Amino acid sequence: MNEKLSRLSKTAGPGILFACTAIGVSHLVQSTRAGADFGLLMLGFVIIAALLKYPFFEYGSRYANSTQTSIIDGYKKLGKPALWLYFILTISSMFFVTGAVGFVTAGFLENLFGVDFLGDWTVVLLFAVCVLVLAIGRYTILDSLIKVVAIVLLISTVSAFLFALYHGPTEQVLNFEPKELWTSSGIFFLLALMGWMPTALDLSSWNSLWTLERMKQTKFKPKLKETLFEFRLAYVITGFLAVVFVTLGSFIFYGSGEELPNNNSLFAHKVVTLYTATIGDWSYIVIASSAFTVMFGTIIAVFDGYSRSLQRTIFLIQDKEKNKIQTSDKKIRIFYTTLLLILSMGSLVVILQFENNLRELVDFATVLSFVIAPVVAVFNFRLVTGKFLSEDSQPSLGLKILSISGILFLIIFALIFLITRFS
Repeated sequence: MNEKLSRLSKTAGPGILFACTAIGVSHLVQSTRAGADFGLLMLGFVIIAALLKYPFFEYGSRYANSTQTSIIDGYKKLGKPALWLYFILTISSMFFVTGAVGFVTAGFLENLFGVDFLGDWTVVLLFAVCVLVLAIGRYTILDSLIKVVAIVLLISTVSAFLFALYHGPTEQVLNFEPKELWTSSGIFFLLALMGWMPTALDLSSWNSLWTLERMKQTKFKPKLKETLFEFRLAYVITGFLAVVFVTLGSFIFYGSGEELPNNNSLFAHKVVTLYTATIGDWSYIVIASSAFTVMFGTIIAVFDGYSRSLQRTIFLIQDKEKNKIQTSDKKIRIFYTTLLLILSMGSLVVILQFENNLRELVDFATVLSFVIAPVVAVFNFRLVTGKFLSEDSQPSLGLKILSISGILFLIIFALIFLITRFS
């Protein structure tokens, strides 16, 4: 028993990082909005999206453990065009995704410390801290921080959920008219919700990079089943918390006549009061601190994930290994830090363009992720079901069937979005 726990502790990390990355905007913002605007009707869509997208996230961890290389290396094996396409998709989405997460995090920062008078400088300060933390500590600090965040979030969210179930749904105001889902705006929000449920699919490559980094950190190579167990456990918790946030939004806001604000700081305040309405006013500072910590963990993970994946992609495009070009650790660190700075500046420009429109920025980023998801899904499926993995490392027949269903699901809804948007 002690040996199993020891092996699990050495394996744990990548799955927790994934969970905290997912729980940020998709749960605190989108899932809460879903419950508040449409009630428990959205639970089915949340569960379906999480289920059908599961294989493609798992394949990142599976491929890394089986080959000891990242799934981005696998994209190159599919051909240089596949690697270039992944590079283009990453560049086209990373500023919007980071901007959306950063904007929401800044709102929780302003709510906690009352620094909304700083305006756009709040985001600048936040991004500067993220770049500094990662430039100094990289994965070690990220791994330690995220584990604390995960525990705090889980305890506070489950507590609020149980209290909400105990008190029951809020009483609906007279003449309450629920929002229609099957309208152009309703469908757009549905796609935005599923686009980041539980998170953007192109982030699946981060799992493989974090899995390899954890092995490097601990000098321990877990068995494939151990890597998958750690990821699956984190994924189940992520899915459960999505259901929790939809339920909280529904029980506390749906039918109450209250609208969730479009301002990031005011939205953060409303989300925190969502907890205190069930737990009690005394918990406000605890919940406000926890919520900011969760979002800070998310933005740190997003900065690291994009910079790390982009660094590896550019390295592979340049064929440094093939041409035997040696890159020192110092140069790698400088390049990584440079990418962090580029990401922060580009994301800041995006935030300034959207000004103070929280919903528009978040919805745009999440829908963009949904539209590019089918490409990543097909790439990941090909890598784990073809000649690149041994037969005993490949997914089961059931998981392959789920993957095909997921690819069809992603393609159909991406087409629905394009048709709806341009018509």
